[in-house]
Amino acid sequence: MPEAAPTGDADGRIVVVGASLAGLRAAEALRDAGFAGSLTLIGDEHRAPYDRPPLTKQVLLGRVRAADTGLPRRRPVDARFHLGVPAAGLDVAAKKVLLADGEKVPYDRVLIATGTRARPWPDAVEARLDGVLTVRTDADAAALAERLDAGPRRVLVIGAGFTGSEVASACRARGIETTVAERGPAPLVGALGGRLGCFAADVQRAHGVDLRCGVTVTRLVGRRGRLTGAQFSDGRSIEADVAVVCLGAVRNVEWLDGSGLAAGVRGLACDAGCRAFDMYGIVTDDVFVAGDVARFPHPLFEYQMLSLEHWGNAVAQAEVAAHNMVSPPSDRRPHLTVPAFWSSQFGLNIKSVGVPTFSDRVVFAQGSPDEGRFVAAYGYRGRITAAVSVNRAKWLDHYLALIEAGAPFPPHGAADQDPAAAPLPSEVPDPALLSHGPTVALTGHTPDRRLTLLSGET
Repeated sequence: MPEAAPTGDADGRIVVVGASLAGLRAAEALRDAGFAGSLTLIGDEHRAPYDRPPLTKQVLLGRVRAADTGLPRRRPVDARFHLGVPAAGLDVAAKKVLLADGEKVPYDRVLIATGTRARPWPDAVEARLDGVLTVRTDADAAALAERLDAGPRRVLVIGAGFTGSEVASACRARGIETTVAERGPAPLVGALGGRLGCFAADVQRAHGVDLRCGVTVTRLVGRRGRLTGAQFSDGRSIEADVAVVCLGAVRNVEWLDGSGLAAGVRGLACDAGCRAFDMYGIVTDDVFVAGDVARFPHPLFEYQMLSLEHWGNAVAQAEVAAHNMVSPPSDRRPHLTVPAFWSSQFGLNIKSVGVPTFSDRVVFAQGSPDEGRFVAAYGYRGRITAAVSVNRAKWLDHYLALIEAGAPFPPHGAADQDPAAAPLPSEVPDPALLSHGPTVALTGHTPDRRLTLLSGET
C-alpha cells in the first residue's frame, strides 16, 4: 500500500463521497489543479452524475426526459466511479471510507459531498400508499411525470417552498386541478420572507391553485393501498389521486455517526476553506466538505453558519475545496461566493443574490408586485444583504456589487429606482418553525449529544 501523501501534495489518494454536482465538479477541479494521484468517487445512486434543477423545471412539464439530465463533463477526470453503494461510515483515524457492502476505501484526503435527500412523509404506512411521491432523484421525477401524463383528477402538493411551488406550477401548466397545503402564512416564506410570500400566494391563486395556508395535512387517506385523499388540520378534507410530499430536505450525515466530526441536522460544519470541524471544534486537515451538506461561515453575514441548497454554491464550494485539498496552506483560499439561486414557476423568473432570510427590512426598489416585475432589496441593521428579482434580472449584478461592498440599506443607484419606496419588515420567520423548504439556514450548531472530555484510562 502506498505511503500516505502529505496535505497539499499533488499525489496520493483522494476520495470524494457524493457523486452528484459538487462531487463531479470537485473531481474536475482537482485534475485542473494538477492532482495526479488516485481519485475515487462514491455515490449511492447507480446513475452517473446528473443535473437536478431540470427535474422540477422541465421533466415534470414533459419537455425533457429524466434520463436526459446528465451533467456535462468539463474534462476527463480519470477517476474510479463506485456507484450504487452508499457510504456507511468514516474512520478518520485509519483514513478509510466504509461502504454499505463492507468494502473499505482508503484515502489520504477525503471530500464529503453527500448532499441531501427528500424528507419523507412522517407516517410510514401512509407514505407507502400508491400515489404518494417525493421529488429529489431522476427516478422520482420520472415517476411523477408518468403520473401527471396519466391525467390525475387532483394533485395535492404538501409544502410550498421552491420545490412544492415548482411542482404546483407544472401541474397547473398541464391543466391538472391542484391543491397546495402550506403550514406557513404563504408560499416561499422560508426562503424569501412574508412580504414576497404574499405576492407568491396571489400568483398561485391567480393560476388556479387551491392554496391553503396556515394548515397542515394530518392524514393521507387510502383504499386498497391507493391514495384517495387527505385530511387537514382545519377539519376539511379533499379527494386526490397523487400527493407530492415537499417537506424540505434531510442532509445526508447519518453515515458520519461515530466519526467524531461536527455533523448534525444542519449539515457538516467546516471553516471558510472547506475543512471539516471535529465535534470539539478543531479543524481537520484531511477531511473537506462541499455542497448542500456543508455548513460554513461567511463574513458578509456576520460569520454565521450558512447551510445552502443552491446549485451555484455547490459548484463554487466544490472548486474551493478541490483547490485547498492540493495546495499548501499559504495558497489556500476561502469560499466567499455570494449565494445565488433561481426558480421558474407560474410564468415568473425568480432570481436571488445574497441571503434574503438574513434581513429585517425589505424595499421594492424597482417596479412593484402589482406590475409583476420588480426587484426587492433586503437589509439587515442598515446594510444590504440580498436582492430578489421577479422578471427583472438584468439589475441583479448591480445589487450583487452592493452586497459585496456592504453598502447601506436602502440601496441607491439604480436608474429607475423609486426614491419614495419605503422599507417594510421582511417578515422572515424563525427557521425552527418551518419544515418545508428554506433554502438557507443561518441557525447555529446544536450538538447532537453532550460532549465529554475523558482523561486517564478509557
